[in-house]
Amino acid sequence: METLEQARTATLPCREVTAEEVAHYAEHGWVMLRQFVDPAMLARVLAAAKAIMGEDGDSNPPYGIDQPYFNAQYGGLYADPAIRPLHFGVGRAAKALLARQDGTGVRLFNDFYGPKLPAAVKTRNQGNGATSFHQDYITFAVDRSGGMTFWMPLEAYGPEAGTMSFIDGSHRLGVLGNYTSYDGRDIREVYPELRALPETPQMTYALGDVTAHNHLTVHGAGINTLDRPRWAYLVLPQPADARWNGAPPEAFDPAAHGMTPYGKFPDAGFPIIA
Repeated sequence: METLEQARTATLPCREVTAEEVAHYAEHGWVMLRQFVDPAMLARVLAAAKAIMGEDGDSNPPYGIDQPYFNAQYGGLYADPAIRPLHFGVGRAAKALLARQDGTGVRLFNDFYGPKLPAAVKTRNQGNGATSFHQDYITFAVDRSGGMTFWMPLEAYGPEAGTMSFIDGSHRLGVLGNYTSYDGRDIREVYPELRALPETPQMTYALGDVTAHNHLTVHGAGINTLDRPRWAYLVLPQPADARWNGAPPEAFDPAAHGMTPYGKFPDAGFPIIA
């Protein structure tokens, strides 16, 4: 029977990141990883997503996160032996991007499907609006930075689908608060210094392309003008030594994992992937 270590070091469906990509991520707070994932693996992920959410990306029961950005649904794909190598590939890349001098690895914090539903269609679930510019960090209730999101489109998409855009270098400004605390204002109004930073165009992704962004990087997306869902799968690594800070989290249930404030994340629920 294959051991976990053998699984981590087996042939993975993700290429390694380059030194240039690591440098870009450190400088800009995000990086485009062209042809990072084997499209055959993404086809498996898309099939798993549609099995839960339907062809329309809108047939799942509500997940509990109601916002216009996308119709969120927990993935849990680490439990699937056929897809688990994807997480080890992400883990290897995340460890390189984290670039901790002490060699700290990463754990799988969360994974979920994020189909952005068509803006012109009346939908059952929320998730057919624009993604306002925001940071991710504050919603995760962790005690240290270093977490990141690997945003994987499950088909080829351009800006018309509502793809990712980043405020370049915004990760250097620190924690800018929860997007729900801006009283309806845009984050660029709350923090005008963001207007001095370049804003990338919405990305164009070929199948297999992935963006990774720091959880302190401000990002957003437009509406999906297609007549079908914009399918995406999000994998969120955190530094292996990150701890729950005791605040009410959106991404996990501390009681279900027997966690205490500033205690370690248990490996059983948040496996080490690099």
